[in-house]
Amino acid sequence: MLRYALIFLVVALLAAFLGFGGIAGAAAGIAQILFYIFIAFFLISIVLNFLRRA
Repeated sequence: MLRYALIFLVVALLAAFLGFGGIAGAAAGIAQILFYIFIAFFLISIVLNFLRRA
């Protein structure tokens, strides 16, 4: 999932560089959402790992 966030980030940067504002904004929004979902899953897996060890 982090891979998709990074891909959308690159697409957003490329679109912003070329001047496509709407496409860049949409791709940046998708990348941001995927990044936050990835962070949430990462934190959940860390908590579950600590609970499993205890």
